[in-house]
Amino acid sequence: MSRLPVVAVVGRPNVGKSTLVNRIIGSRAAVVESNPGVTRDRKNYAAEWNGKSFMVVDTGGWEVEGGELSEGIRTQAEVAVTAADLVVFVADATTVVTEDDIAVARLIQRSEVPHILVANKVDGPTQEMDLDRLWGLGLGTPHPVSALHGRNTGDILDLVASALPSVDPAALSEEQPPTIAIIGKPNVGKSTLLNHLVGSQRVLVSPVPGTTRDPVDEIAVIDDTTYTLIDTAGIRRAAKVDEPEEFYSVLRAKKALDRADVALFVVDGTSGVTHQDQRLADEVAASGCAVIVLLNKWDVVDTEQKAVTEDGVADRFAFLAWAPVLRISALTGSRTHRLGEAIALVLENREQRIPTPDLNRNIRRWQEAHPAPVRKGKRSRVIYAVQAGVAPPTIVMFIRGGELGPDYVRFLEGRLRRQYEMTGTPLRLVTRSRRRTHV
Repeated sequence: MSRLPVVAVVGRPNVGKSTLVNRIIGSRAAVVESNPGVTRDRKNYAAEWNGKSFMVVDTGGWEVEGGELSEGIRTQAEVAVTAADLVVFVADATTVVTEDDIAVARLIQRSEVPHILVANKVDGPTQEMDLDRLWGLGLGTPHPVSALHGRNTGDILDLVASALPSVDPAALSEEQPPTIAIIGKPNVGKSTLLNHLVGSQRVLVSPVPGTTRDPVDEIAVIDDTTYTLIDTAGIRRAAKVDEPEEFYSVLRAKKALDRADVALFVVDGTSGVTHQDQRLADEVAASGCAVIVLLNKWDVVDTEQKAVTEDGVADRFAFLAWAPVLRISALTGSRTHRLGEAIALVLENREQRIPTPDLNRNIRRWQEAHPAPVRKGKRSRVIYAVQAGVAPPTIVMFIRGGELGPDYVRFLEGRLRRQYEMTGTPLRLVTRSRRRTHV
């Protein structure tokens, strides 16, 4: 399978890289905030210009000095440059050239990857007179733009498109791999799990909660099957979301659920199931994704805590009782070999179709053995049922005799799950009233 050309956008912190990326892709997918360091991992976005499709990689701000997090960001940027077909180096035209600018320029020169030097924050022609200092970077002509206002960004895109190799669309696979969202509260090991499954240090891993700000997509092969993995920012309770960039990270994590086929719901086995986990589980259950619950860090959990965590899963995740539970260690890889089989199972169940005659025959049998309770002097009854869709399986039941009641709907769901293989998939039961017609 051919791949799309890759454009890596690099530069020191707060020069407008993510703003330029949003201009290129035509949406506000990348988190943009005035505070430096918002972008930490490298993130891939699809883009198209003048009939040419390519991938844009947004990277974290490069800093020579800094702690462990800065070192990880530098590593991510280096990987992005190495893997790119074209590098767009973004510099701030309103400030002097810094040591960080020079360090990024030397990295690009050593890589020998084709590059374009972009002088950002040039809002008008008068500021173009101040670009002489950027020639000293040794990267050729600085091209003035204002990513914030869109000035000259079309010209940059023309340069990008002309510098990229052409790809025959027919050579690209039309079939998209299933998407898996790795979900959980901050610091439970989501990024560690993604890195283990991908087989590289793809996402920054830090003991500081909240390291991941944007959902990050990556292709991984698990048991000879290709998947798209999304590492999401840890979802916190609304009262704890006090930074604008974190608010948008939480929003994007929830959107990741909307486009995912499977949610790997990661719980920290050392702390057990918290109220925050329970609230997040509500979001996961309502998303329609297939779900696998992962109790992470199981290799360092003592016997007493294991019992507490398992009891918490049974109690607080009772509404997710249909989801398989795996006990793993993302750090060491212990028991992660079981993930491939579990993912394949829940995906298959999510696409399951029940023949209409078989469905109605079983519902009649269950109703005869256990009729619905009488409500307001009437006993409701399912007179006909049909599966209206898959992903997740959705069954419409036509009712006569008043409301069926949520307790009896749960009873029917339980019977359906016993009768058919529905491990790991939500099941939606929709009721419709059907009144008698009189001639």
